[in-house]
Amino acid sequence: MPPRPTDAERARLHAVFAQLCRTASPFGHEDEVAAAVRDELEAMGLEVEVDGFGNVFARIAGTTERSILLCAHLDTVPQHGPIEPVEVDEGWENAHDDILGADNKAAVAVMLLAAERAVRQPPPVGIELLFTRQEENGLNGAAAFDASQLRSDFGYVYDHATPIGEIVMAAPSLYRLSARFHGRAAHAGIRPEDGRSAIVAAARAIVALRLGRLDDETTANVGTIAGGSAMNVVPARCELVAEARALHDEQAEALIEQAISALQDASNRPGCECDLDVQVTRTCSAQHTPPDHPAVVLADSALRACGHEPVHFTSGGASDANMLTEKGIVTINLANGTTHPHEPQESVPAQALDEMLAVVHALIDAAGVSAGIIV
Repeated sequence: MPPRPTDAERARLHAVFAQLCRTASPFGHEDEVAAAVRDELEAMGLEVEVDGFGNVFARIAGTTERSILLCAHLDTVPQHGPIEPVEVDEGWENAHDDILGADNKAAVAVMLLAAERAVRQPPPVGIELLFTRQEENGLNGAAAFDASQLRSDFGYVYDHATPIGEIVMAAPSLYRLSARFHGRAAHAGIRPEDGRSAIVAAARAIVALRLGRLDDETTANVGTIAGGSAMNVVPARCELVAEARALHDEQAEALIEQAISALQDASNRPGCECDLDVQVTRTCSAQHTPPDHPAVVLADSALRACGHEPVHFTSGGASDANMLTEKGIVTINLANGTTHPHEPQESVPAQALDEMLAVVHALIDAAGVSAGIIV
């Protein structure tokens, strides 16, 4: 049984977590929280690197040459008001009607506390700590990070809002589609027939798209739509942003092709003919990790050591694990025990924070005695 977090560690963990949550960091605006994390790491005596994108990276030497990667993202989805973490019913939530930021600051706090112990007591394996930016809007920080500098055998992120013990074995390919409709402006009350409404074209396209959960492995969504200039002007421009996810790349590609066809049909409809610009970006490829991979075997062992029966499952959410795996270092996404991410009801039980830290300690300890499974 690995050593459990002490009372002092738990108290510090919760204090660090609350302070991180108070520090606003919607994607694209992570400077303040990145600086706070860097200060924490440097106060431990660690050498910290900040790359050109703003990702924060540090290493802790172990007693062997092997190392594992721990990763969390610094950004949150946009917030619309203040964040004041409060403890309610033995858990953390925002006192205001907005996100808490536990996604992913629960993991950030846990990594910082794990680093503090590792600095005090040299771990059996080295630890590489990566804190990424702009994960929420497309895994951009992980995409920009130079993974060739990593020395780890494999890695872990803690970015799935399900009970601790769950391990993401498969995660989807993710495509982003941006469509711009270019119509013709006209006075809406005097010459509406001379106009070509970009908003009508976009609306017809959306109605024709296949959206929501399409099957057990595929989802699609239109996330934003914007256009027009004034109530009394036939709108000449409209833009929508959509996504497609599937557990196999070819499924996502087929869905994107269907969406493009629907967009083109809508832009050619008589009465609202519009020019159409479409841009498609593959954010990441689907990830599938076999249950006998050393990273999974080690996670299973650490979870059982902490009293959790591992549960292997498939997720509909992409994460930095997808991007890092695609870059050559197999990275596993572990559940962090949070609930309702991206929602005003977002919360995390105090026990989940404590257990996440215990699991990280167990992972590090297990890595040091598992030479037979590490490759």
